[in-house]
Amino acid sequence: MKKKNSILNNIIRTALILILTFLLSLALQYVHIEEHITTLFVFSVFLVSLMTDGYWYGIASAVIGTLMVNYAFTFPYFALNFTIPANLLSAVIMITLALMTSALTTENKRQQSIKAESEKERMRANLLRAVSHDLRTPLTSIYGSSSVLLESGNTMTQTQKEEMLKGICEDSQWLVQMVENLLSITRIDEGKVKIIKTPMVVEELIDSVMVKFSKRYPEFDVELTLPEEIIIVPMDALLIEQVLFNLLENAMIHAQEMTQLSLSVHSTKHEVIFEVADNGCGIEEERMKALFTGTFEPEEGKADTQKHNTGIGLSVCATIIKAHDGKIHAENLKDGGALFRFTLAKEEEQDGQQK
Repeated sequence: MKKKNSILNNIIRTALILILTFLLSLALQYVHIEEHITTLFVFSVFLVSLMTDGYWYGIASAVIGTLMVNYAFTFPYFALNFTIPANLLSAVIMITLALMTSALTTENKRQQSIKAESEKERMRANLLRAVSHDLRTPLTSIYGSSSVLLESGNTMTQTQKEEMLKGICEDSQWLVQMVENLLSITRIDEGKVKIIKTPMVVEELIDSVMVKFSKRYPEFDVELTLPEEIIIVPMDALLIEQVLFNLLENAMIHAQEMTQLSLSVHSTKHEVIFEVADNGCGIEEERMKALFTGTFEPEEGKADTQKHNTGIGLSVCATIIKAHDGKIHAENLKDGGALFRFTLAKEEEQDGQQK
């Protein structure tokens, strides 16, 4: 299907360029500037070769252009005559130009493809290294705590056992969240998950997110600001829940000295804006550049004292929002802390597009 679309696009581009060139040539002939018509067709062959894939479209445009010039714009008009040296020279020049331009364009696209694949491989390597770095901490903690319970559980108090089990539970929950994020971003990037949007009341979505967040972080209250009117947004509710949860959890993990965390929703004529803000330490400029790519590399030699989450959660957020045709953005607040904002189109705009 993709190949058919590519062929169709190439044919349409070739046809449009040749038709436009023919019309411009008629205009030049009308004002008696026929000497520039051949040059115009040579330029059109160059454009076709530059804007299409492979060699055939450029060569075809050179042949068609030669026939057009010979038939419609060379005396005797409306008759093919290849005995004139100038016509033969024009044909040779256009075909040669098509071959050279197509060859350069094809090689350039091949180099770009190689570069893109190399960049993708580099990102995979960085992602794997970062994930390995962050998984080490909870796995080591789970292994250490379970070993102590097995070897010395009989000598420990009930309170000590509960503390260790609580730590194992928290680390296990974090690992599950990490795996879910990795699966989500991989499936969406590879096209294995198709976003099916269904109308969702924003207030119900926020309620669901807060229930999950409260279970994970019962000691922290999130300030909510919601619009008074009922807002309905077409979305995959589970995925958008994951985005909001990831943004809130990201603040809990990274916003050092945070005392306030807020989630607000605003509505404009065409879209709904979701914002998660904290009053913590903000985001380093170096990290801001790769915030939503999941490629930020931990500092060498940095001790594994906490779960960093490698930005995987934010990368998942960006992937999900992009799949919803929305936008996501992060910035540091003037008074301290960070703000994460993403937008989704409202139901009216989606309906208008479908119509």
